[in-house]
Amino acid sequence: MPKQTFILNGKPVTVNVKDDVRVLWVLRDLLGVTGPKYGCGINVCKACTSHINGKAFNPCSVRVGDLGRRDEVTTIEGLPDTVGQDLHPMQEAWIDRDVPQCGYCQPGQIMAAVALVKKVRREGREISESDLDTIRNICRCGTYTRIREAVVQGARGMG
Repeated sequence: MPKQTFILNGKPVTVNVKDDVRVLWVLRDLLGVTGPKYGCGINVCKACTSHINGKAFNPCSVRVGDLGRRDEVTTIEGLPDTVGQDLHPMQEAWIDRDVPQCGYCQPGQIMAAVALVKKVRREGREISESDLDTIRNICRCGTYTRIREAVVQGARGMG
């Protein structure tokens, strides 16, 4: 069986798994990283949203064989380490705004929000309502208003 090596939450990992296995299953079933949730498996619900090399991606739709040795995958578990704190500012905003109800989609929502804020900052601007409209993660509980408020607050906390 082929060996797959990539960086997960700042640490190199190697797993023995076929190239066509989706990254989500490698994370959850082989590496025990359960923050990214399985929702649809077809890149629609975005419950598994994580980061690859700092940008949002959905591990349910990416083959582990498509990752390279230097690709950095960050999940909700590794997000606080990216800022050297117990919680990332976006996670703190989620708590402050009392966003979660069932909580299932929250890791993916937070990871999508952080990636979006970083993207607009690279473009030299602040988050806007139209940017918030681009977040396509599904929340079965419908806490979209609080999600939007938390993204704006989290963006301020990200400096």
